[in-house]
Amino acid sequence: MRPSRTSDVFDAVAHPVRRRILASLRSGERPAGELARPFRISAAGVSQHLKILREAALVSERRDGRRILYRLNTKPLREMQDWIGEFENFWNDKLDALEKHLARKKAAKGQAFPTGK
Repeated sequence: MRPSRTSDVFDAVAHPVRRRILASLRSGERPAGELARPFRISAAGVSQHLKILREAALVSERRDGRRILYRLNTKPLREMQDWIGEFENFWNDKLDALEKHLARKKAAKGQAFPTGK
């Protein structure tokens, strides 16, 4: 088991509150107070989640007077999606091979096997 690191994108998106924060930032930058509103946790708790998202480079912040505005950075999410996509291709190939193998076994027994294609 690997140790948890706050700069790890996978660890950052593992928590449902952080995923909801990221989802709310899809429509544009938001102040911290607005991001905290939907949650039943303290403002300090939301700040901790925002800190983890910042350290994972999933959000950036800028000051606007006394407010801190948070903005989504999609680059780490795209990189994660690309990495996961490599495994999707791997498993699709394996499942296709399994489907063909089972079809051959059924055909050898004289039974038709629907491939769905």
